[in-house]
Amino acid sequence: MVSTEKINQLIGENQLEKALACIDERLAGNPHDDTAYYLKGKVFWKQGNWKLTIENYLKAVEINPESPAKQAYEMVMEIINFSNPDLYNP
Repeated sequence: MVSTEKINQLIGENQLEKALACIDERLAGNPHDDTAYYLKGKVFWKQGNWKLTIENYLKAVEINPESPAKQAYEMVMEIINFSNPDLYNP
């Protein structure tokens, strides 16, 4: 099984497809690996796929309510829900 450190390294190096393959390998061995879902969410975030980011963060939180995905999910939702009324009033 590939370590979380190695997967984080791949994500940092923008080797996102390789990181996804490693994450899927981890999930095949343990479908309740909340860290793998959190990392998968990070990959999708870097790819700009917000829907899959949210789905994976929520899956991680469902498995482990104390997962770092909880804070990441909250951050994503703040960004999505951000509204600046001054942008509409020049």
